[in-house]
Amino acid sequence: MTAERSAKSTVAHPGAQPGYPPLSVIPRPESGGAGLRFPARRPPTRPATPPLLLLADGLAALAGGAVLLGAAHHRALLAVLAALALMVRPGRRPPVTGVLDELPTVCGRIAVVWLALGALAAAWHPAHPLSAHTLLTGFAVQTLAACAGRALVHLRRRRALVRYPRAALVVGPAATAQRVAAAVLRHPRCGVRPVGVVAERPDGTDGLPVLTTGQEVQRALIQNGVREVLCVHPGVRAEQGPLLRALAASGCTVWEVDADPPSYTGRERLAGFACRRLDLGPGRRGSLGKRLLDVTVSGALLLLISPLLLVCAGVLRCTDGPGVVFRQERIGKDGRPFTLLKFRTHRPVDEHESATRWSVAGEVRMNPFCRFLRKSSLDELLQLWNVLRGDMSLVGPRPERPFFVGQFSQAHPGYAARHRMRVGITGLAQVQGLRGDTSIEDRARFDNAYIDNWSLWQDVCILLRTAAALVRPTGS
Repeated sequence: MTAERSAKSTVAHPGAQPGYPPLSVIPRPESGGAGLRFPARRPPTRPATPPLLLLADGLAALAGGAVLLGAAHHRALLAVLAALALMVRPGRRPPVTGVLDELPTVCGRIAVVWLALGALAAAWHPAHPLSAHTLLTGFAVQTLAACAGRALVHLRRRRALVRYPRAALVVGPAATAQRVAAAVLRHPRCGVRPVGVVAERPDGTDGLPVLTTGQEVQRALIQNGVREVLCVHPGVRAEQGPLLRALAASGCTVWEVDADPPSYTGRERLAGFACRRLDLGPGRRGSLGKRLLDVTVSGALLLLISPLLLVCAGVLRCTDGPGVVFRQERIGKDGRPFTLLKFRTHRPVDEHESATRWSVAGEVRMNPFCRFLRKSSLDELLQLWNVLRGDMSLVGPRPERPFFVGQFSQAHPGYAARHRMRVGITGLAQVQGLRGDTSIEDRARFDNAYIDNWSLWQDVCILLRTAAALVRPTGS
């Protein structure tokens, strides 16, 4: 067995800029050290509008349901169903400037509901279907009520944004950031008020204060109640990744702003600039679904392939002696170490070789069966137990040893940012062929792209592509 080595729970991030205090992989309010400690769980600055929009939709549905009550009392249940159907809304919707922007969506949704009501009424009571006049009247009443209610909600929101704009920090090269900040300040109706620019160094241009140290950013965040962060340069996400994630964890909304034409396509606009919201917070929606997928699939696979595991263990014991399970310390989510399990295919000379040797794919001392296990990736199957325990996920960045995590974090910006999500058996980088002795920079880029654009369906696709790749193994 390979002796385990101790490791720190945080790793110095190479993305930190000169003048900034060192950041942990994921800044946590309860963690000590010199990392930035921004306030977390701050109360909202104003009441959220989605509940008011839901209330407006519900009242409009009840107004439309009154038409059904006039047609037949026993159809009141259908009106309630219509109200409930309107309250089922998608996840995060792009912001709109007024009711006219969302009028096609509102009309389309209401039309679908009333067509469904007509079909249900005809199926339940063929002798007394809803007339076309009743359906059109109900549709018109509900649409007018919904538009009126939503118009009041949007009017209230615009007035609140003008009176109480959200304080913002603009992150990027000083000249570009000052230009974007000035443009946003000239349009107070957008509801955002820049209070400072975060840049490596001032460039002498007039405008907002330029914040160049972590302490200055922290002070501006607290004193101004900053709620929005605007990134105005494509390289900001890579260079200031730790700072942006710390701000997101404190409750700030991070936006990527396209400051120079031609801008990319997008419905969301800020003072005329195309922008899109970045999901950089540590707590991501769908994490429960990801964990349920991990537990279900890993548990089922362990039961299904247990005979195969026993056969591999028996053959390995007969061909390579005792000690068939290999245990090695790896770095997981938030920089925490855990013990990874694999079938033993190589016996290192000592602890130092185990912790610092990069690859053993071409090891001449490896017997044919061990070489087969590595080439087919069957030696990785025991990591399903790590997944079931919660150390790993089925899909995520591949975990590495503390020695290499320290090296790669210093040499490759963005590498340590991979640890903001639970590590996995396979991942986007692996299905792109980045395994074994391949580019660490490319791996970090693909892993961070996977985290930034995570979805449960993406996990399913990666698992299917991994299963297909097992029939054409390339080794590791």
